[in-house]
Amino acid sequence: MTYAIIEAGGKQIWVQPGRFYDLNYINGEPGDIIHLNRVLFYSKEGSVKVGNPCLRDISIETKILKHLKGRKITIFKMKPKKNVRVKKGHRQKLTRLFIEKIIE
Repeated sequence: MTYAIIEAGGKQIWVQPGRFYDLNYINGEPGDIIHLNRVLFYSKEGSVKVGNPCLRDISIETKILKHLKGRKITIFKMKPKKNVRVKKGHRQKLTRLFIEKIIE
């Protein structure tokens, strides 16, 4: 089993070729090819490589499938005895990436 742990959008994500993942918004059009080079860990058939902090010779080739919004988060703030109530909502912009291959 081939997989890698990458850092993208402020998160560390376990990725495998042939799957898609939702990350924070990345500029680009659907169909664009993006190379992610912040690879922290790489495993192929039992042999592992650990970066310090990143592996320089490995990158991930991804394709932007589409842009979407995450689920809605409701923020409700209230101050007791002041009659202050604020209700807000937020939907994070996301990008769906398809992992095409891991380039060694």
